[in-house]
This record gives sequence, C-alpha cells and structure tokens, in this order.
Amino acid sequence: MWRLALLSLTLVAAGAEVARPAEGQPDEPVAAQASSREERLAKDFTDPLTSFPQLFVQNAYTPSNFGTKAQTNRVVARLIVPRIPRLSLFPFPQLVRPTMTLVTVPTGRGSATRTELGDSQLFDLLVLPGSSEERGLLWGFGPVFVFPTATDNAAGQGAWQVGPAAAAIYKKIPGVLLGGLVQNPISFAYTNGDRPALSTLLVQPIVLLHVWRGFYVKSADASWAVDWRRDAKTFPLSFGVGYVIPREDAAPLNLFVAGEWMAYRDNAPFAPQTTIRFGMTVGLPDFHLGRSNR
Repeated sequence: MWRLALLSLTLVAAGAEVARPAEGQPDEPVAAQASSREERLAKDFTDPLTSFPQLFVQNAYTPSNFGTKAQTNRVVARLIVPRIPRLSLFPFPQLVRPTMTLVTVPTGRGSATRTELGDSQLFDLLVLPGSSEERGLLWGFGPVFVFPTATDNAAGQGAWQVGPAAAAIYKKIPGVLLGGLVQNPISFAYTNGDRPALSTLLVQPIVLLHVWRGFYVKSADASWAVDWRRDAKTFPLSFGVGYVIPREDAAPLNLFVAGEWMAYRDNAPFAPQTTIRFGMTVGLPDFHLGRSNR
C-alpha cells in the first residue's frame, strides 16, 4: 500500500511539473490579454471614429511627382479630441479632429522647392444613434472645414471651404478593421480673386489586419480624390506596417511606415507618383473626458 501511495505522489508531482509554465514565459491568459490589448490599440490608432484621444504626427516624402522634377514633402500633425454627451453639444459622442501641415512644394516644373505652412483642416463627426461597439459597427457624420492658413500661394488652395464628412467602421471580425472616411469640402470664399472655385470628393479606404503581438498591416493612408470642377481623378494605393507599444506607466505608442503608389490618374497634371509615409501616434488616455455607451 505504501508503495502505491508513493507512486501516486510521484505521478502528481510529475504532472504538476509538466503543467508549470516555463520560467520567463507568461501563462496563456496573460498572453491572450496582452494580444487583445495590442489588437485594440492597433484599431484605435487607425479608426477615424475612435474615442481614444491621441496625437498623430506623420511625414510623407514624395521622391517622384507627375508634372514636376521636384521632390516634395508634407508633415502632418493631428489631434483627436473625443467629447462625450455630458460635455458635447449633442446627445451623442462628438469627435473633433484638427490638422496642421508643413509642406515642401515645387516652385515650378524644375527641381526647386520651398517650405511653408500649409492649409489647416478641422472635421467634427457625430457618432450617430445605432452605432454600437457590441455589434462592431459605427457610423459618423458631420462637417469638414478647410482654412487657408498657408503662408505662400503655392502651399495652399487659398480658399475657405466647408462640406460634409462621413465615416463608417466595422470591427467585429477578430483582428480586422474595415471602413472608410469620406469628405467633400466646397469653397465659398477666397484669399484673392485669382483663386478658382473648389469642390473635391476625398475617399479614404481603411483596411487593417492585426498580425501578431503589436504588429499589424494596413492599407489606410491613401485618399482617392475626384475634383468635380476640373473633372480630375487620382486613385493611389497604399500598404503599410505598424507596431503598437502598450506601456503600463506611460502613454501607448504606435509606430508605422507605409508606401503609396499612384495607380490611376486622369486630367491631373500635378500629382504624387510614389510616396513614403512614416510617423508616430501617441495615445493620450489621461485626456479622456469620460466614457460613452456606443
């Protein structure tokens, strides 16, 4: 009998040793929670309807352009400020997104350039009733404004513009974010009489796939443009990779790089041919104004 008891204790100890995780490796629930958090951050840093406050900084370098030999560049700084119903002007979440730019633009068809402040943009999207995080489908609608803040005629459009903007996002598929952002600013006032009337449809398709841990791939940076006034069209394609870094005692980070190629253009004499984008997003969780029941 004592031999049987000793054998049983030996088997139990061996089973416990096998079940014990290897030293330095997280157990499965902890690893799954970390992966889920990284996936959620990857989506929040790409979703135009996210309620996660953040600061976005991007540099878009264009070594090759149609219509000029100049190499151009655009630095974009953007702040995403969500407002919950208690602090919003409306009874549902409101997303305010101001954008500032610093642009290096050609001065002609040669290689000469100059660097100036560009036009500024602001859109204010309302997350519409019927949106639901549980169903994974969100809708937003609101105005988009363009302000002629450029410090040189070549760096901006020289027009005050306002128009509709809308976004739709579907995030119910595990690891996948699908959607798009649509804007159509229309000019109504100009900095001088030489500036033409403007009405441009901008469509930004968004596809993101969380790959592993903090890594993801996306096609979410290119904007298709249709200039209604000049019947001009440009349809670029983009592909990028990114890495999110959750940090317990500091703001989470998102690092990314993407390439863009002009797949189709019609009646657009000046347009980027290839573009390389790289940048960083800093999450600002302390700027949360509260939680909404979307």
